[in-house]
Amino acid sequence: MARSEQAIFTNLCMVYDHNGNILVQDRLDPDWPGLCFPGGHVEPGESFVESVIREVWEETGLTIENPKLCGTKQFQTKRGERYVVFFYKTDRFSGELQSSDEGKVFWIPRDTLPQYTLC
Repeated sequence: MARSEQAIFTNLCMVYDHNGNILVQDRLDPDWPGLCFPGGHVEPGESFVESVIREVWEETGLTIENPKLCGTKQFQTKRGERYVVFFYKTDRFSGELQSSDEGKVFWIPRDTLPQYTLC
């Protein structure tokens, strides 16, 4: 029995402030529309923590610190790969918020998240 398999590693990060707001991204990808937390793929050789810091910066312009792993999700793709999502959260960030080609980013009150279409 083989002990290895093909895997895809990704991440999402909930950036939050102490006023009850969370940072969301309104994705532009028609195949994956809706609000989502910023994140993306882990590059080969990149650590999981380095990848979430890089992805948040690329998609929001914010530099995050001390992301805390708070969950995981995994499923099998149609091609038999294991798709793994690492969920992080942090309230430590700096920089100027800016949207990217991935989608528009903005703050919303955390308790209003269920009112939105989520990806």
